[in-house]
Amino acid sequence: MSAVQATPSLAEIMGEIGRNARIGASALKIATSEQKRTALLTAAGAINAHRKKILAANELDMAAAREKGISGAFLDRLLLTDARIDGIIEAVKTIAELPDPVGTVIAEWDRPNGLHIERVRTPLGVIGVIFESRPNVTADAGALCIKSGNAVILRGGSDSFHSSRALVDCLLDGLHLAGLPVECVQLVPTTDREAVGEMLKGLGGNIDVIVPRGGKSLVARVQSEARVPVFAHLEGLVHVYIDRSADLDKAVAVTLNAKMRRTGICGAAETLLVHKDVVKTHLKPIITALVAKGCEIRGDAQVMSLIPEALEATEEDWKTEYEDAIISVKVVDSIEQAIAHIEHYSSHHTEAIIAEDLEAVEKFFNEVDSAILVHNASTQFADGGEFGFGGEIGIATGKMHARGPVGVEQLTSFKYRLRGNGQLRP
Repeated sequence: MSAVQATPSLAEIMGEIGRNARIGASALKIATSEQKRTALLTAAGAINAHRKKILAANELDMAAAREKGISGAFLDRLLLTDARIDGIIEAVKTIAELPDPVGTVIAEWDRPNGLHIERVRTPLGVIGVIFESRPNVTADAGALCIKSGNAVILRGGSDSFHSSRALVDCLLDGLHLAGLPVECVQLVPTTDREAVGEMLKGLGGNIDVIVPRGGKSLVARVQSEARVPVFAHLEGLVHVYIDRSADLDKAVAVTLNAKMRRTGICGAAETLLVHKDVVKTHLKPIITALVAKGCEIRGDAQVMSLIPEALEATEEDWKTEYEDAIISVKVVDSIEQAIAHIEHYSSHHTEAIIAEDLEAVEKFFNEVDSAILVHNASTQFADGGEFGFGGEIGIATGKMHARGPVGVEQLTSFKYRLRGNGQLRP
């Protein structure tokens, strides 16, 4: 009588995923540029071919989310449409055609003793991506990691599980056709939260970097528990400052787009700061435009005295990433006060200044310490695709290694190559 095989534990399952990822990383780091390009173009074609399957999978996720009573902003992040799938396909194609960063010589120089030294880009290895709700992250992260020569372990939120599975299947089609191991891209096959804990432990040394992409609680957990390096993607507590020199039309149009184009993304504006000298000319037109689009206004005492629709802003409002059609508004006495407010409350993600005075712009750019700074344009350009990266694995708000949109170059490290002709150190 044969022995009954024990069901593997979650730790064993995750350990196997880690070991397989290391095998995938070993193959990807020596893959040719053409192999990686083929894998991604094939994956883009598969996404298009399986569009109906992907949309059906997404509808399963959407139905479950609606049943839970999930917020409108969350549903917007989760939703896939034909237009959004077109965007995913375009992003994967763009990433496919980017220059291959692996092996690129970043710098080179000669020493007096004749040694020639090169600093060369090399993959990081295995990247663990932990994200919530956005299915497009599955494709972006997978494609960016393939292009940069890294294996990736994807742990999406339970809310987007079916959508992510359908997209990963397309990436695997591409890897298979290009002759690369399908273990290069793996989706954690369970929604059990303990799987996150196993990834944060490093899967026996097989994860080199963790990228969290989600809300405050997820990022806080990752930063608290991770035993491997983390590219922190903190909340997007984004500010728009209307300077005394701001053009009115630009101020209205940019603020409206920065807040209302998509309220649930991390580049959406959450706080508006208006210089006191333009309160009479600029505040009401900006607020009128926001209210007309359904935005709730929470203001300081001066804003409340001028805007009948405004609710009182509390201390908590200045600290809140609403991810909804709500904005907090404050009148400031000077650009210095605006910068001080941003320094105190910002998550150091993205900030914008609307101004015609170039000295004010330079002051803002020099003194505000956030990953992305914008002049006279919407904060919703804080996106790897808009930077020309094809996509992003997240926006890093820390200061080590990667900062801002994390694209293919940011997913590489470097090594030094020394070329000599028998030199000996005396």
